[in-house]
Amino acid sequence: MSKKKIIISGTGCALADYLYTGVKFTSPEFQKYLSKGSGDGGLSPGKLVFTEELEKFSSKSYPDILLEISKGCLPCSINVGGPGLVPLIHVSQLLDSEEYEVKFYGGSGKDQTSGFLFHLLKKTSLDISNYQEISSKNTPFTHVFSDASYDDNHGERTFINNIGAAWDYSPDLLDDGFFKSDIVCFGGTALVPQIHDNLTGLLSKAKTNGCLTVVNTVFDFRNEKKNPGVLWPLGDTNKSLKLIDLIMMDCEEALKISGCQTIDLAASFFISKEVSSFIITNGSKNLYVYSDGRLFEKADLIQLPVSGKITETLIQHPELKGDTTGCGDNFAGGAIASLAAQLRTGKRGELDFLQTLAWAVASGGFTCFYLGGTYFEECPGEKFTKVKELVHDYLKQISIE
Repeated sequence: MSKKKIIISGTGCALADYLYTGVKFTSPEFQKYLSKGSGDGGLSPGKLVFTEELEKFSSKSYPDILLEISKGCLPCSINVGGPGLVPLIHVSQLLDSEEYEVKFYGGSGKDQTSGFLFHLLKKTSLDISNYQEISSKNTPFTHVFSDASYDDNHGERTFINNIGAAWDYSPDLLDDGFFKSDIVCFGGTALVPQIHDNLTGLLSKAKTNGCLTVVNTVFDFRNEKKNPGVLWPLGDTNKSLKLIDLIMMDCEEALKISGCQTIDLAASFFISKEVSSFIITNGSKNLYVYSDGRLFEKADLIQLPVSGKITETLIQHPELKGDTTGCGDNFAGGAIASLAAQLRTGKRGELDFLQTLAWAVASGGFTCFYLGGTYFEECPGEKFTKVKELVHDYLKQISIE
């Protein structure tokens, strides 16, 4: 008798990514809109700002700003984006649909962008039956300015976001099936305000039903604008953190949520708040990882490198370089897929955290070889095969294979 399917359900930020490459953050066109202080609505490399806030900051209409920074060029790529949606697309590409079911819950507007997103999503194996048109507002979108030469040629992006229909997505739209999943994921909820503000209750309901909970964060411009310099909330942060089995953050997000000045202090903060496990990324620098033993095998706080193989390949073959859009989203998806795969044969408390980290690092790194966050396969299993090779390389690099 075959085992039942493992069900992974997620909600959070889903949008259209309009990617502009070739933008130089040192150019006069970009520099004139550069932020002068936290939450002021200006542009900052690696960070996100809302269209309406950038308009207030500059006293110009956003279409005029876009025209100036892009120098009139059209986006070089339009893709499915969002740290709630992209990770789950990646999960569905890595896992066998006969054994796993991957669902996304979310809402769009009723416009041309919505039609574009649904057209592309139908090319994936992700279950989008709970991703619906819910609002007369615009479908959420992000314009991504990408500078491949930034940070010593490691690359960086700047994000300009319009929340649009996501303002209207509420917890009431998450049905009982969502909370009967084996794993529930909350991705980039800072860009879905009603979900973000009610995160503690949603996590609590999931844990009550025995679900594993995964959270991956995003730059929280809404709260940064509202209270500059004040800690970014995850619902009721202290309560939420105890309900999270795995949380993934970049350095900036970890510092803002914890209120600490360094990653080391932030890591100590999350440990003290009884997060079961976490990964903190820091661009091309070392990752910080920790597990208390409830989900994965116990692992004291350690630092691990990014993929040397990917870095070396991009240096030796710059023609293979895409951009870094979606690296964090696919990183999260790789971790979720590994967690789900290990659940089929393993037990909570005995899962291999370093295997999960390897799939995360390989998945995030693979994103550097194409434009945009979502990779569309020529055939099922194509992405799995390519990412698995990078997983093996990474495990050899950290000498645990």
